[in-house]
Amino acid sequence: MATRTDAPTRREQILKEAARLFAERGFHGVGVDEIGAAVGISGPGLYRHFAGKDAMLAELLVGISGRLLTGGKRRLAESDGGDPEALLDSLIEGHIDFALDDRPLITLHDRELDRLRDSDRKLVRQLQRQYVELWVEAVREVYPGLVEQPARAAVHAVFGLLNSTPHLGRSGGLPGREATAGLLHRMARGAFEAA
Repeated sequence: MATRTDAPTRREQILKEAARLFAERGFHGVGVDEIGAAVGISGPGLYRHFAGKDAMLAELLVGISGRLLTGGKRRLAESDGGDPEALLDSLIEGHIDFALDDRPLITLHDRELDRLRDSDRKLVRQLQRQYVELWVEAVREVYPGLVEQPARAAVHAVFGLLNSTPHLGRSGGLPGREATAGLLHRMARGAFEAA
């Protein structure tokens, strides 16, 4: 979960293990003692970092939605109005990195989003809508004949494709990260071409 090259903080370690455990056994199937044991602290020790499991879930789901949007905006800014094809490829690559590196968060989002407080769930959805719209604009730059609604549907379909990675089996069962990333990228571009 850390995007830096230095060691993850204790808080990041807790979040990573909580995401893994929640994805494997469900939010209600995991106790704070199990999360604590996974990072080498007592369950009650988690309360020095989080108010409880609900706070961990919220930080995980709001956090990844925010990071995806921030990453998309950064890629847009780096493109500086340049090659629309390169921007779309960059967006696809960024989402593939997420889909391959944070697979438990995809499972967690699919299964546990409804467990968030209304305000947190609304924030996740707001961040996601902004992320989708950033993609819709990029797709329409590359495919100017594609009107807004079909472009939005195509973006959601590509997200479904890319976010299917938890269903591909264990990481060791994939053909290798680079080969999987390349396959996903070609399929995403193919989906946009077909639209």
